[in-house]
Amino acid sequence: MDIHLVEDGDGTTAQPDATPLEDLAPQPLLTRDYERRPDLVYERLRQRHGPVAPVDLLGVPAWLVLGYRESLQVLQDDAAWPKGLENWRARTEGRVPADWPLAPSLEVNHVLIQGGSGHRALRTAWDAALRPFQDPRRPQAKRLKAAVTGYADELISLLAQGGGTGMADLSAQFSRPLPLMAASHLLGFPGSQGDDALMDMWRVLDAGPDAGPALDRLLVTLTELAAAKAAEPGDDFPSHLLAAHPDLTVEELARELFMLLGMTSDHVGILISNTVVEVISGESDGGVRSTLSVGMVRETMNRVVMRKPPLVNFVPRFAAEDTRLGDYTVRAGDPVWVSAAAAHADPLFAARMTPGAGISSRAHLSWGAGPRQCPARELASAIASVGVSRLAERFAYLKLALPVDQLPWRSSPFMRGLRSLPVRYVLAGPAASRAPEPEEAVPAGAESAGVVPAGAESAGVVPAGTESVRVVPAGAEETGAGVAEEAAPHASDVSDVPAESPAAPSGPVAGGPEARRRSSLWRYLAGLLRSGG
Repeated sequence: MDIHLVEDGDGTTAQPDATPLEDLAPQPLLTRDYERRPDLVYERLRQRHGPVAPVDLLGVPAWLVLGYRESLQVLQDDAAWPKGLENWRARTEGRVPADWPLAPSLEVNHVLIQGGSGHRALRTAWDAALRPFQDPRRPQAKRLKAAVTGYADELISLLAQGGGTGMADLSAQFSRPLPLMAASHLLGFPGSQGDDALMDMWRVLDAGPDAGPALDRLLVTLTELAAAKAAEPGDDFPSHLLAAHPDLTVEELARELFMLLGMTSDHVGILISNTVVEVISGESDGGVRSTLSVGMVRETMNRVVMRKPPLVNFVPRFAAEDTRLGDYTVRAGDPVWVSAAAAHADPLFAARMTPGAGISSRAHLSWGAGPRQCPARELASAIASVGVSRLAERFAYLKLALPVDQLPWRSSPFMRGLRSLPVRYVLAGPAASRAPEPEEAVPAGAESAGVVPAGAESAGVVPAGTESVRVVPAGAEETGAGVAEEAAPHASDVSDVPAESPAAPSGPVAGGPEARRRSSLWRYLAGLLRSGG
């Protein structure tokens, strides 16, 4: 592995800065500038500090890895840069505030956080439990794909109640709920009981002021689910994980469900929305559109996440001993956060990713690298691919309702996605080819609530004035249609949602049409349609 070295003018290697992290007066990372233009913040840090920079994360100092080579160095060497909060010197010494907003996301000791000797057996069990859902030849994977396809069609058909031509927020009305419905399928939630749990998952990931109480509620719900699966196993992820690791306690199983829930709901939703933006805004160099036209969904996804990875910062690792990284000496026990987004923007890496450079787009770090690479990456990619494919199948045209540079983005400590994705659309073929049953239909008056722009329905075309692209038609489900970032649900976004409107429906497998009609998410989505999105 090549290590970043700094040379003096005479060609000799410069000594690293050995100043302790706490004495470097690190600058706050999570500022308004970071929320609006994180790429500029990364570049300023790179110019000042090189490939590794000291930053302040909501009152706690940490090292942020900006360089691609340095990121690989950390991610691929689990012994030198282990996970596990027990390795964090400042935390052991009591210097991390008890009310630190990021603590709830990091203190649930699941497979992506855990260090120590028990991790290998847990990771092996995860791989075994996910295999039936990630191997496309297995019946569980086929049922999952069919379920996600059905969920996507239900969401689009509900949206179509506003008319064959109209306006929608594809984040709130499609990208967010779709992976939540998939999560309910994977976890085997009975009926629509997963709704509140998934809403709380968003609050925890956003690290807002209510993250602590949300985590407490969420773990109670997941512990109850884990106990139910231990007593009566099914053909779902919790049951398969218990079969692969029978020594897991109910509480330990609940922590692993927490991890799967977060990855499935937040990451996949961002992935879908970011792909849609990339495809219909024409921001790419043309490769996205041409790739979609021949159905290479996964390659498109790889290129999109390289530009705008949903997971921008990984959970921390810790130096096992004093180690040079970039231009600094990282002391044993210092927290080190690898930024995939910054690594992808590293000029040394970006120059090799230019067209014709011959470097595969799979060189991205969006799923991590090395032995701790995300175990659910294939699952997440498959769900996102189905979602984008169904959009391509069911819509003739999609247009952004805002200029691309005015879309409302929001960054959390871990994720970056859209607050909303407003679009104008024209459905392909019959507007409601798979319309909901009468009980599911939106009450009368939706069309007059501003969902369908005046004149659009009779004209049969999308109003001019926004960028557009014809979406790939039939065959997209199998050949694919793209990928990308989604609008991550954030605590500030969901905390104002009425209590009866949490965000996670159950699908046909988890209760059928009756459960769907009772789902709080379904009522919430119908309410969005009535109010014009």
